[in-house]
Amino acid sequence: MSVSPQRRAYADTVTEPRPSSSGLLLAIGAYGLWGFLPVYFLLLAPSGPIEIVAWRILLSLIFCGILLIVVRGSRGIGGIPALVRDRRILKLSLLAGILIAVNWHVYLYASLNGFIVEAALGYFINPIVTVALGVLLLRERLRPGQWVAVGISIIAVIVLAVGYGSVPWISLTLAFSFGFYGYVKNRMGPTVSPVGGLTLETAWLVPLAVLELLWVAGTVQGITLGQYGAGHATLLALAGVVTAVPLLLFAAAARRLPLSVMGFIQYFAPLLQFGFGVFIMNEPMPPERWVGFSLVWLALVVLTSEAIRHRSRSRTPQPAPMPETGPVTTV
Repeated sequence: MSVSPQRRAYADTVTEPRPSSSGLLLAIGAYGLWGFLPVYFLLLAPSGPIEIVAWRILLSLIFCGILLIVVRGSRGIGGIPALVRDRRILKLSLLAGILIAVNWHVYLYASLNGFIVEAALGYFINPIVTVALGVLLLRERLRPGQWVAVGISIIAVIVLAVGYGSVPWISLTLAFSFGFYGYVKNRMGPTVSPVGGLTLETAWLVPLAVLELLWVAGTVQGITLGQYGAGHATLLALAGVVTAVPLLLFAAAARRLPLSVMGFIQYFAPLLQFGFGVFIMNEPMPPERWVGFSLVWLALVVLTSEAIRHRSRSRTPQPAPMPETGPVTTV
């Protein structure tokens, strides 16, 4: 059986580095910071989600620009002209920017309006969405364990929809927007540095950020930056750093850790968010929600266990080479 060009290109960008203690610390740092994002956003009150996202875009671009100047060379400011001349990279970065903008807006809305638990659910089911995207976009074939995990997840969403009284659109939007974002970033390839990629994405979003700030300025409250003391202004000014640093830590960790290890650590962020929403913010968790979340966690256990078994089998020496290595997973 021949391997499709899409799957081969995808596989070429995936590496399985050796574990390292520095990689583990970087990954924990990235997901730990993501896990505490709801706390940071709540500290920005009374700033609204639209204003915060606009500042995240503009300040992230400024922060990335500073990093590019410091790094220099092909991975710094010197590599940007080549990226800008590449029409394919420009199109993919525009698409990535749109997806991450959707993700940021929905996540800010959830964090500031009492839906932190539902937002955490989105990142719990994100690995399942990634597997589903592999089938839809890369024509991968699911292994039995993956089919079981997807089936359990579908049941979980149905249970949660009944519990919520409606489809958990926040969770699904976050899961699919970030899943597609990861796919697009992967298609950009390893030649695009994390800082360079984020710079292009935020640059595309500058017009949106400017329009949003103009809209906020026309509201009764107006732009909050500078209106509520030095402490609030400082926290809001750090939005670019808070946005970019976890992404850069994640990119560095991904180069130092196997995908199986990253697959475990990725649950760190939604676990922190879930605990914060339930035990600190006292968001409601009726029995049907506990059942739905338990099903999602069961699906993740099945998915992760199956991925570990598959990688163990693939590393076992075979008596004869196989014509195809099988589908590439991102778990």
